[in-house]
Amino acid sequence: MSTRDRILDAAAHVMRTRGLANATTKEIARAAGYSEATLYKHFRDKAELFIDVLKERLPSLIPLVKSLAERAGQGTVRDTLLELTRAATLFYHEGFPMTVSIFAEPHLLAAQRTAMGRRAAGPHRANEGVAGYLRAEQKLGRVAADVDPDAAAAMLLGACFQYAFLGHFADRTAEPATVDAFATSIVDTLMRALS
Repeated sequence: MSTRDRILDAAAHVMRTRGLANATTKEIARAAGYSEATLYKHFRDKAELFIDVLKERLPSLIPLVKSLAERAGQGTVRDTLLELTRAATLFYHEGFPMTVSIFAEPHLLAAQRTAMGRRAAGPHRANEGVAGYLRAEQKLGRVAADVDPDAAAAMLLGACFQYAFLGHFADRTAEPATVDAFATSIVDTLMRALS
């Protein structure tokens, strides 16, 4: 395993257990078995490290969202949205313990905004990707012409985020069968509006 991978694994663990605001680069480096200087050879700062943890150590939402544009017209809209809903629910569930503390620290939130801006990343990218996919399907006649793709994307991803929030509040794990049932219910409800 590479040094970078060991640091990412340690960062994911420390951020999950302590939250982003309480995870220090010193603690992450120590958990990985390296010096803090070694961490900084691979990552500019904690904000960049966090972005890479989200991209590389959480359930695959980001690559899936990026692939949506090419998937228009393939398979069924329902199947694509089911895959997306499952991935988003698991991504938000895994990421929630890391990200929630960021909102309690204005300077940390500002640093994250800056780091994400440098990489053209951010939570809004998921909404844009889903809305873009729905627009493409609309042009193919597979989504109703009167549907607002931005609103549909917000409803879908918002439901996934809320599921993660409520799950953590109730101390409930994201069991695969429960996530599948949730995804099916949400997507089938949304499909009635999209069809």
